[in-house]
Amino acid sequence: MKKIVAIICGGDTSEHDVSMRSAAGIESFIDPEKYITYKVEIHAGKWEAILADGTRSKVDRNDFTFEVAGETIRPDFCYITIHGVPGENGILQGYFDLIGMPYSTCNVQVEAMTYDKFVLNNYMRALGVSVADSLVVKQGHDQEVSDEDIISRIGLPCFVKPASGGSSFGTTKVKTADQLRPAIDIALKEGEDVMVEAFMKGTEITCGCYKTKAKSTVFPITEVVPENEFFDYDAKYNGQVSEITPARLSERLTQRVQQLTSAIYDILGCHGIIRIDYIITEGEKINLLEINTTPGMTATSFIPQQVRAAGLDIREVMTDIIEDTLNK
Repeated sequence: MKKIVAIICGGDTSEHDVSMRSAAGIESFIDPEKYITYKVEIHAGKWEAILADGTRSKVDRNDFTFEVAGETIRPDFCYITIHGVPGENGILQGYFDLIGMPYSTCNVQVEAMTYDKFVLNNYMRALGVSVADSLVVKQGHDQEVSDEDIISRIGLPCFVKPASGGSSFGTTKVKTADQLRPAIDIALKEGEDVMVEAFMKGTEITCGCYKTKAKSTVFPITEVVPENEFFDYDAKYNGQVSEITPARLSERLTQRVQQLTSAIYDILGCHGIIRIDYIITEGEKINLLEINTTPGMTATSFIPQQVRAAGLDIREVMTDIIEDTLNK
């Protein structure tokens, strides 16, 4: 019999609509000869399975079941593609662990740590990975640190962003002192903690990876060339960017980035597909920007691009991840 896969999407952040597009992509990537799929949207306190005819069925949170044509359905596996709360910060993973539901992503600890960019960067720095200098401004305490103190520590230009979040929502490139406080206010609308990060001039790249018990796969690297000041929302989702796969890097540098990506995957104990963003600065120095544990999965997203560039079949990749988890 075909296994049932629930694609968990939506969420309660500004990335909700991006997540819904990723869910449609994942649904198209999963082999219909092997699996029956349902999208389950979590949003504004509602958990609902979206059925084939467009109607919705309420999910029973006691066991993650829902009704379809009078039959009770309990998925065999959940593919989490919520970008943000509660699917990217460990909350949903903890729930699935409690009810014994297999899922696609890293565990609670890894999700929680990678979702907070400030925590992640300081952890990775302790392991010897190069990251930009940064500080955090907390909601309710944002007036306790002066603009002068921030600028003297981090310098200009700098980036101001929510410490937890994605898709560049609430992110501003600050060039002058008078832009700093408005940028912090914008970021505080997206999250409780704001990260002020030093600017690094260089080439932005991103590299995906997934591993199973049988194999380790690191994808070709994508070079990101935005038309705007940085890789913002319009660059990510409205085509204002050139994405070059494989990236225009030397063979030696390509191998170094891929080896680092694989090492970080293992050190953190990741699971499923991740994507790591870097900046290559002068002297071919590799600097980590962030780790995406639920990367975008539309047809034009980085991971599907990299899968195609590697000569792989995205359906086989999805099957690998599902079966590796189910056969633990």
